[in-house]
Amino acid sequence: MAQAILLKAVDGLGEVGDAIDVAPGYLRNYLVPRSLAQPATQASLEEAQRRREAQDRAAREALERAGETAALLSKTVLTINHRAGEDGKLFGSVTTKEIADAISQARGLRIDRKKILLEDPIHELGTYMIGIEVPGGATASVKTIVAEQK
Repeated sequence: MAQAILLKAVDGLGEVGDAIDVAPGYLRNYLVPRSLAQPATQASLEEAQRRREAQDRAAREALERAGETAALLSKTVLTINHRAGEDGKLFGSVTTKEIADAISQARGLRIDRKKILLEDPIHELGTYMIGIEVPGGATASVKTIVAEQK
C-alpha cells in the first residue's frame, strides 16, 4: 500500500488533507494525474497537518464572529416608517430589501436579503420578530417596528 494525501475530497476515500492508504497503481494512474492526491512524504504530511489546524482555527473564529454578530442583531430594534391607511394597512409592503437596508443603517452590517427569514412581506403596522441567518451559521431574531409615516 502507498500513502497519499488528498488534495480534493474523493467519495469513498476522504476529505481534503486526509492521509490515506491506497494501491500504488491507483495512486499513480488515477489520483495523481487528476490532481486528486499527491504521494505522502514526511514534509507533505506535516504541511497537511498545519493546513488542517489552520482550517479548524479559521472555522472556530468564524463561528465566534457569527455568534457576536447574532448577539448584536438580537439587541437591535428596527423602526421602519411606511405610509398606511386608517385601518393600519400599508400602502405597499415592507420587504426583505427594506429590512436589510434598515439593518445596514442601524448597525453598519451588510446582510443579504435572501438570509432574512420573512415568509411574506409585511402588509400591516405593528411589531414583528424577524429571523436573520448570519454568515457562519448563527440565527438572530430582530425586533422590527413598522410605524406610520408622518
